[in-house]
Amino acid sequence: MSTAHESKSPIVSEIEESSRSHNSYSSPDDASYNKNQDIEVQISQVSSLNQLGSNPFLDPKVEEHYRDIYEGSQYECRHEFDPHFTWSPEEEKKIVRKLDFRVALLACFMFVALQVDRGNLGQATSDGFLKDLKLTTNDYNTGNTIFLVAFLIAELPSQLISKRVGPDRWIPFQMIAWSVVAMSQAALKGKSGFYATRFLVGFLEGGFIPDIVLWLSYFYTSKELPTRLSWFWTTLSLTTIATSLLASGILRLRGVGGLPGWAWLFLIEGLFTLFIGISAIFLMVPSAVETKAPWRPRGWFNEREIKIVVNRVLRDDPSKGDMHNRQAITPKLLWKGFTDYDLWPVYIIGFFAYIPMNTLGLYLSINLRTLGFTVLETNLLGIPQQVLHIVLLIIYTWLTVRLNLRALVSLCQPIYTVPLLGVLCWWQGAMHNKWATYAVTSLILGNPYIHAVCVGWCSTNSNSVKSRTISASLYNIFCQLGGILSANIYRTSDLPLYKRGNKVLFAIAFILVPILLGTRQYYVWRNKQRDTIWDAMTEDERKSYIEDNKDLGNKRLDFRFVY
Repeated sequence: MSTAHESKSPIVSEIEESSRSHNSYSSPDDASYNKNQDIEVQISQVSSLNQLGSNPFLDPKVEEHYRDIYEGSQYECRHEFDPHFTWSPEEEKKIVRKLDFRVALLACFMFVALQVDRGNLGQATSDGFLKDLKLTTNDYNTGNTIFLVAFLIAELPSQLISKRVGPDRWIPFQMIAWSVVAMSQAALKGKSGFYATRFLVGFLEGGFIPDIVLWLSYFYTSKELPTRLSWFWTTLSLTTIATSLLASGILRLRGVGGLPGWAWLFLIEGLFTLFIGISAIFLMVPSAVETKAPWRPRGWFNEREIKIVVNRVLRDDPSKGDMHNRQAITPKLLWKGFTDYDLWPVYIIGFFAYIPMNTLGLYLSINLRTLGFTVLETNLLGIPQQVLHIVLLIIYTWLTVRLNLRALVSLCQPIYTVPLLGVLCWWQGAMHNKWATYAVTSLILGNPYIHAVCVGWCSTNSNSVKSRTISASLYNIFCQLGGILSANIYRTSDLPLYKRGNKVLFAIAFILVPILLGTRQYYVWRNKQRDTIWDAMTEDERKSYIEDNKDLGNKRLDFRFVY
């Protein structure tokens, strides 16, 4: 949650100095408590204290306000809510390390299953998949479009089901179901089967990413989440590297058992992701207070650790307790999420940002084979761009968190990709120098990836679990819409180097620059609007507003958007 004012008053400075001496507030004597209480009341009238490293619940009215919300929503962790509970920085670091191992690493492990089953089609094309099924480039485009449309259709329904039954139940079911379909691709004989399996895999995978992001948000603060999401998408690249190496071996099984190499690829990797899905049943937990199970009788945390996990998250973002983790989204909340115009700028970024990379990624194997590389070379040559992708993703995410600048740092992506796409568009020697063409393509695919930051950006600017649940799906839907466009830019008539398609990619990459700058200015303008209204209110009016407006999410006058 953002503060209502950028500048710091003497009161704020006093609190910050106090908070630096310990991680959270202890219960003081009556005199000092009254002094701190007076300070907290004044600050709560103009801002949220979370970004100041303070405890907003020390103001009794703020505590009462949110305690009523937590009780009303039957928030599963409400009995651990304690405004005066204290812990040391060393304890918090230990807890975060444990969360990284138990939660973030598990999320990365599950993401492997998604990337393996949605990414191995590109590897299959290097083994004559299109030729064996008598498919054209346009048929391949149609299959990828069907996958993305199905993925898109399932986004919101999947998120709604997950919110009702819990991510810890729904996500393992998804992985098991799509793994079975993925394995069935080994029996493909023609176009109709290709289209059918593309639809089923896409439909069953839809919603997985926002489900995982929502689950992660239960355990991490707003500043910690982007870094953990960068690990999430780093896993994508590591998985692609591993599967590229694996594919180079599996595809050599062509002819064994009368099956082509790509059939063995689908079968073996589908069995692997099925194992991950079954494992997730026993590894995931509903929340910090529900980690015990017959196969895990001691749970993840002791009683003190549970209180630290719960209270550190709530003090960072009190809105994370406004829903139960098994509470369904109502039609009214769904409509409210759709019409939240303040999040649409981030959705628009999600639509345009990944189109050039998606298109080049879909056709990497086909293009490398066209340039004359062998099946083995094609799969191994996909590795360097993934390594570059990991390095730039980590650097970019760290820089964004360090500077707290999302829009401006995100400009790194188009500034990096536009010149390289220009080379692909207008360089006349592409067909005659396959290694140079490969190098340029790999540099583009290894671009500074802004997806992790945008997901965290959308989550923070939602300022409510209710709207956060919907906004995560809507953001991903816009990404999939962009994916549908990216799957249809290269056409058969544009073979062999897709010069016309590359010009379209160049234009789309360039458009992202004004979109990012416009998004930043929009949020600056919205914050100034609220500053004007808030500054014109008297102290009594501000206090009355805070007491009366209990659930407005990012529409609260005392909330400020991050940019």
